[in-house]
Amino acid sequence: MTLRVAFVGGPMYDGLYEKIDRSGIELVVHADHPSLNRAVQAMLGSGERLDVISTHSKYVASQRQWLFDLSEVIDTRELANRAVELCSFEGSQFCVPRNIDVRVLWANRAQLGEGMVPTTWPELAGSGLAFAFPGRESGLFGTVFEIVAALGGALFDGETRPDFNTDTTIAALELLLRVAKHGPPSLPTWHYDESDAALAEGEVPLGAAWPGATAALRASRCGADLEPHPYFGGAQGIRSYAGCHAWAIPRTCGDPDAAIEFVQQLCSFEMHASDTLNGSICAHEGALAAVVPIDARDGQRLAITTATIRDGMLTYPPMARFPQVEDQAWSAIHAMLIGEREPAATAALMQTAAIAVLEASDAV
Repeated sequence: MTLRVAFVGGPMYDGLYEKIDRSGIELVVHADHPSLNRAVQAMLGSGERLDVISTHSKYVASQRQWLFDLSEVIDTRELANRAVELCSFEGSQFCVPRNIDVRVLWANRAQLGEGMVPTTWPELAGSGLAFAFPGRESGLFGTVFEIVAALGGALFDGETRPDFNTDTTIAALELLLRVAKHGPPSLPTWHYDESDAALAEGEVPLGAAWPGATAALRASRCGADLEPHPYFGGAQGIRSYAGCHAWAIPRTCGDPDAAIEFVQQLCSFEMHASDTLNGSICAHEGALAAVVPIDARDGQRLAITTATIRDGMLTYPPMARFPQVEDQAWSAIHAMLIGEREPAATAALMQTAAIAVLEASDAV
């Protein structure tokens, strides 16, 4: 039986797929992360067969009703414990990690000259420097999540309820708006790949990227001028929106044994080692330990990334309705970026919309 799979697509992810034996596999969905999520939700929600899917640790709680528990069938002993834990919910392993993502700051030294690289969000806002970040979808919400945390606040309370309408959130939104005004007019249309491209082509002097973008950035037109730095912080130190891309087996799977064998292959040293070729921080501890820096600059990048994973990872609390909350939040923030709403009104709308999502869920 041919396995029907749905994979996240883009420069950061596609290199691995070239290493996979595609005989016996039908690639049903191959799309950027937001588009993939929407397609998978529609297909699994209607009971359509998918055998293996790409997913993400932050969606474990919201997708669990569609996924098999892999605790007893996939060997995760060679994978990083923290990554494995992020891919579980209430004791069940609903997906297994592919990588660990945190953001690294890249600075174009040719554009900056002798200028200093900002180390905090307030320094960035006051510098007047253009900074590439996603202006829509989950990356935009994640950026606000980072700024709020770096300023000492939190977007969710101790009971994982949204707490968006606070002075700290408003201050973070005001800061983001100041940063965005220094960027290109097209910034609100950018997703991750467009943000990386702006940095690679010299459209901006500063940008944050996931580890998997490293090889493409180094090979780009401005690659020789790009130097890695720790991501922006604040009163609470560096805080990077983080998580794990992962593999899962849906309950609509038509051949569980073949799907398990395939996912176990994807968890192998060889597959994880292949993912590191583009700079990704793979979840396989042995494969990551075997990575040799290309040069001194790459050694700095690896050290910065490792330190950020150790000290600065910022992950969302598990929420069954998280995708809907995230969609409402980024849509409100995006409207602010394009001038439709002020920061205070944006924070209020984010909170009202999030509570409405949760109340609708509770009423079902």
